[in-house]
Amino acid sequence: MANTDAAFGLRPVQHLDGSPWNGKVTSYYIPSTYASTLFVGDPVVSDADAGAAGVVVYGQDVEGMASIVRPTAGSTLRGVIVGFSPLQSNLESLHNPASTARIAYVCDAPDVIYEVQEDSDAGALVAADVGKNVDMITYAAGSTTTGRSIIELDSSTVVSTTAQFRILGLAKKPGNILGSFAKFLVVINEHEFKTLGGV
Repeated sequence: MANTDAAFGLRPVQHLDGSPWNGKVTSYYIPSTYASTLFVGDPVVSDADAGAAGVVVYGQDVEGMASIVRPTAGSTLRGVIVGFSPLQSNLESLHNPASTARIAYVCDAPDVIYEVQEDSDAGALVAADVGKNVDMITYAAGSTTTGRSIIELDSSTVVSTTAQFRILGLAKKPGNILGSFAKFLVVINEHEFKTLGGV
C-alpha cells in the first residue's frame, strides 16, 4: 500500500545518544516587522537582530532575545519550531500570522533526531540513500487550519557531500515503506551551533 501524503514538517523524536527528546526548547522572538507566516514543524534560522529593551510580548520580556525567520534554500538552520506563545488576539491560532509579534518555542539542540516526510519526486529515496545527505524542499507556507508545516525532504537533492540533513533511516511505524511520501529520521547537518561563525 502506498504511503499517505500528509506532510507535517519536522517532528523531534530523540537525541543521537538514544535518549528521548524531553521537550526542551528555547524561546525566540518573532517581531511584528516580520511579514511571513510561521508554522509548527518549520525549520528556522537566526535573524541578525534581537528583541529591544522595554519590549514585552504576551508577558515575556524580549530584550536581547534572539529573533528567527524562515530559511532560504541551503540555509544553515537554528532549529525547528515546536510551538508558540498564546496569541491574545486569536487564541485559536495554531500558526503565527505574518506581521505578528510572538514568542516561538524552538527545538535548537544540534543532536536532535527528527521525523520528516519526503516529497513525491520520481527519484524517491531508496535504502542506499541512508547515511547520505539531503536538503529540504523550497519553503512553502503550511496549514492555517492545523498550524502544521508542510516542509518535506527534497529527494532529488541526495548527495554524499554536505547538505542540510543526514538521513538516518526509515521511521519505524506501521504502513511506512520506501517510496514517495515515506517518513524518514534525520538529523540537522548544517546547524548554527555546529559552526564557528555567527549570524
